[in-house]
Order: sequence, then C-alpha cells, then structure tokens
Amino acid sequence: MEIIFKNANFDQSVLQQFANTHSMRNEILSLMVEKGLNDDCYVKMLDYTIDLFESQGLGADYYGYHNISHELEVTYVALLAINQNRVEFTDEDVRYLYVAALFHDFDPQKSVDKPHEESVLKFIGMDKKLLQLLKEANIDLEIIKTLILRTTYPWSGKIRDSAEIQIKEAFNNSDLTRNNLPYQEHIMEMGWYLSVVDRISGYALGDFTKAMEMAKMNAHALAWRPSLIVRSAVAYFEELLNKETDMAKGILKVLPKEMRKNFFDTVLSFMKIRQQEITIQADYSYENLKLVPTIESMATREDPKFIKALYEIFLELPSPLQFEKENFEELVKDPQVVINTLRINDKDGEIVGFAKGGPLENYKLREEIRDENYGLSNTIFLEPIALKMGYWGLKGGSEMRHMFIMQAHSMKFKFMTSFALRDVIRARIDKEQAEFVTLFDPERWDYYRIKI
Repeated sequence: MEIIFKNANFDQSVLQQFANTHSMRNEILSLMVEKGLNDDCYVKMLDYTIDLFESQGLGADYYGYHNISHELEVTYVALLAINQNRVEFTDEDVRYLYVAALFHDFDPQKSVDKPHEESVLKFIGMDKKLLQLLKEANIDLEIIKTLILRTTYPWSGKIRDSAEIQIKEAFNNSDLTRNNLPYQEHIMEMGWYLSVVDRISGYALGDFTKAMEMAKMNAHALAWRPSLIVRSAVAYFEELLNKETDMAKGILKVLPKEMRKNFFDTVLSFMKIRQQEITIQADYSYENLKLVPTIESMATREDPKFIKALYEIFLELPSPLQFEKENFEELVKDPQVVINTLRINDKDGEIVGFAKGGPLENYKLREEIRDENYGLSNTIFLEPIALKMGYWGLKGGSEMRHMFIMQAHSMKFKFMTSFALRDVIRARIDKEQAEFVTLFDPERWDYYRIKI
C-alpha cells in the first residue's frame, strides 16, 4: 500500500511504516512529482542509488548510521522542507538539492562508516552510470560537489579549511559559478540548508527508540566506546540548536507537527539520560554507590524475574552484539553457560549488567570467522558485556570480564574468544597475550583470542 504523508493526518504509525526502503522510495517519488522533478532521469538516480547501496551490503540491514535509509531520509526531508523561509529556492535549486541529497554520502565501497567527502566525490566523478544520469538531467557536477562538501561535519577547523579549498576549485571549474560571487554565496546557503537537513532528518522520522538505535549504530560503526553514546548525542544536538539556530528553526518550522515533536522529544530524552549518567557517576565517585560483580547460583538463574532483568539489559546492546537472542532464556538456565552479574551495593542489589558465555561450539558466529579451535571443546566464547545505560566507564564491565575468565579457568577451558573494539584488543596484546583472529571493517569490532 502506498503511503502519502499529509500534514493534517501525519501520525506515528505512518512514521514507523516509513522505515521500509520501498515505502521511502514511494514517498520520495510523491514529493518529486509535487516539486516538479518529473523527468525519468531523477527516478533512475533514485533506483540506481538504492540498488548500488544494497548490492554493496549497505542496505537497510547494514548496521551503520550511513546506510541507504539515511540517504533516503535526507533526500525526503530535503524536499519536504524546501519551502522554509531562511533561503529562497528556485526550481533549478530544487533539482540540485535533490541530486546532492541523494548522493551526499555516496561512498558504497567505504572502509569506515562515516563517508569521507573526498571519497564520495571521487566515486561520483568516476561512476559512468551516474555521470550519464547527471548529463541527462543537465546537472553541473561541480555544483553537486560544492553542495556535498558543504555537508562536511563538523564545519570547523582543518576539516572546514580543506573543504573550502575544494569548494573554491569547484567554483572555478564551473561555467555557471566562475566569477559569479552572488551565485556562489547562494550555493553555499543551499549547502548549509542541506547540512542541517542531514543532521535533523533521521531524528525527525521516528520516535526516541529509533533515535537511540541510530545513536548505537553510529557508535558501533565508528568504534566508539558505549560510554560516549549519550554524551556525544547531547553535544551533537546542542551544537545543532545553538550554532545552526536560524537554519534549524526554519527547517523544523515547516516540518509536520509529529516530526517536530519527534525531534524535540529525542533531544530532551537524551538530555535526561545524560543527567542520570552524571548522577550515577557522581554517586560512584563519592562512594555512595558500589558495583559488585556476583557469580549467580543456578537457583537464581531459574527465576523468571532474574531472566527478565537480564534480557532487558541485553536488549540495550546494539543489534549485532545480541548473540543467540532467540535462545536467551535457555542459555541462562544452561549450567554449561557461565554467567556473572554486576549488582549495586551488594550481591542482592539491583542488577545493572552481566557477562555471559559458553562453549564456542554453541554459537553461530559471522561466517568470515575461521577459528582453528572450533570443534576442539577447548574454547569459551564471551558474549559482549551488557550494561545498563549510565553504568559504562565505571570499570564494572572490566571486573565482570575478569571474573568470567576465572570461572572459565575453573571449568578447564584453555582459550577465551570474544569481540571488542580494535584499540581495546591492541591494549590487551601485552597485558593478556591477546591475538587478533578476524578483523572487521568498517566497524573495527574484531574477533580475538586470549589464552586462559
């Protein structure tokens, strides 16, 4: 069923349906007709982008912020908010904004999740299919380059300086912009509009659950430590609303009410969680809160309330780190599985985290992994440590991990394998004789082994 967004009846159920690539395509097509983008070449650009991202493993299932969903969300909102009153756009401007939005993160062969604008421009400039479509649309590639470069984030420091040098070159290479300072300034304002749309769109097209998942995706794909997720999100929104005030207000003003509500609910929710984090850290610092690693008895592990408490924390992990989700309860009750928890103040206190793992043979890991010990029953696999938001960075995860290794040693396992950030594994090479088994890009969340 085709979904058509109308301001009068724009509700949350429609937003949820918009998470589907097919639905997003339909909505963009509807807006394209409304904005006069009727030529076939624009539809071909849309379909080519979707096909290329999906063929490179960067479709909606790719667990990184810069997937095809982000590309389409920015394109949709760029068209939807075109009538803001901060910058006046001509029909010609709309064509350029559509193309630049669609290709602003066009880096399907990325080695890291965050696209490098230089890589994007190189790919666009060498892709014969795309160049032909731009020619059919009579679009000046140099102007598209400028608009994409202006989406560089953060727009400050050496990154901005480098982008501005390339923008100057692009202006000089275009017959439309060379020696036309007023038009150059207008294009820079168009780029400013696109850069703010880029940062607002995903958080307006969904509720806080989606926003938190996006934040986790971004952190996972950029190899950030979990303790940075909320802190970075708050800084991101504060910068957007304080430094880009005029443009952000102009865009938000013309978006449907539900989208504005989503955006500001997300901002407020992240700020509330950050406040809770600071309170937890203060209590820990003042020794009003103790974190107690605890080995749980099998009787406790049979308790439905205990299982439920662990599962809720488990669901806070990024999706790729949720191993054996469908068998969670069975594994908690399995005596072969090693479990310890992190409790507040004493061994009967509230559970705020846990470590869990079992024989390597019990897990179906990524197919790229070739572990030489698989089938030898000498290796225990430690699933990613799970902690409630707010308790990362207080060393509780490290203490649970060391307790897990002690438990594994008592069960006569010779090796432990797990996943961790690349820099974390490197730091363990000298301390624990850790070794890389399989490296993964762009997320740099690698599979490693230590000898117990």
